Amino acid sequence: MRLAVIGGGINGLAAAWQLALAGHQVELFERDALMQATSAASSKLLHGGLRYLEQAEFRLVHEALQERRWWLKKAPQLTRRLPILYPMYQAGRRPRWQLKIGLWLYDLLSGRQGIGRHRWLTAAQALRCSPDLQPAGLLGAYLFFDGQMDDQQLGLWVATQAEKQGVHIHQHSPVTAVRPDGALLLLDEAQWRPFDRVINIAGPWSNQLLQQSGLPVQQGLDLVRGSHLLLPPLCRYGHMLEVPGEQRIVFVLPYQGQTLLGTTEVRQSIEQPVQCSAAERQYLLDVYNHYFVSPRSSTDIRREFAGVRPLLAGSADASSASREYAMHWQQQLLTVSGGKWTTARALAKQVVQQVQQSAN
Repeated sequence: MRLAVIGGGINGLAAAWQLALAGHQVELFERDALMQATSAASSKLLHGGLRYLEQAEFRLVHEALQERRWWLKKAPQLTRRLPILYPMYQAGRRPRWQLKIGLWLYDLLSGRQGIGRHRWLTAAQALRCSPDLQPAGLLGAYLFFDGQMDDQQLGLWVATQAEKQGVHIHQHSPVTAVRPDGALLLLDEAQWRPFDRVINIAGPWSNQLLQQSGLPVQQGLDLVRGSHLLLPPLCRYGHMLEVPGEQRIVFVLPYQGQTLLGTTEVRQSIEQPVQCSAAERQYLLDVYNHYFVSPRSSTDIRREFAGVRPLLAGSADASSASREYAMHWQQQLLTVSGGKWTTARALAKQVVQQVQQSAN
């Protein structure tokens, strides 16, 4: 079949690649350059999502852990295994037994695709790993492992694999409208381009495309901004930290010789600029300074970036919103909603399945 994929983020690129592998003739349309928006503004983690176990998202975590291993194995030049500390303090919101169960499940769901078992460190051991951690009230830390990546370069690697399979990629080619019969209209073109199927996988902009095409939106999205700061280097271990007074967690990670601090979760509209606000900046610095002896201020920020995640609607709290994905057909038009970076290839395989079933 002749297929059009709309969206040059990681989910669109992975879908185009997998559809081409399945024998389809694929063209991909991206309104800007590839991997420029949300997919390049992640926390740079290839992970199962330890915190999603609190929402009982076992299927998603299991799938993501299998995919984590695949990325690490297939693109070692752009990925690595990262040791992460979860320090536990007397004033923490989660008891040690709860973290123990969560990490045991995390290891169990990894199965034979695991990259290292968790273990408990005493306070003295934790401070040897991360000397700048606040020692007052420190009970110890759990050490576990996840994957880290260069998200933009890894996405471009996927684009290269897609092109090797014959995918024709059109950058700077905004699609302004789609039709249920499988046609799409490009900006500055008067004629509709016909395809056997159109896959709308434009991330935060997928519903906007439906609306401007006069088509119903079948899956609501919560658009949630996540902001990050890059600070001077701290140590070689990552940190998963509870936000004081909240259920949320924030990551402090070594990344390309610097420290990556993030993320926030702020709802926004598609029209709002995607940038770190002053309030988010202070929020992140406050969390950092709560946990580390040497404080950081806005003058220490080397760079900041933000992205908008298209989460499936329905949760009052953005931090507990599902990272699952959903797919809806309107005749020959398939719209893909949600998803997370690590599971892009698994999502793409579901797209292939949907397209093949639609032909039967």
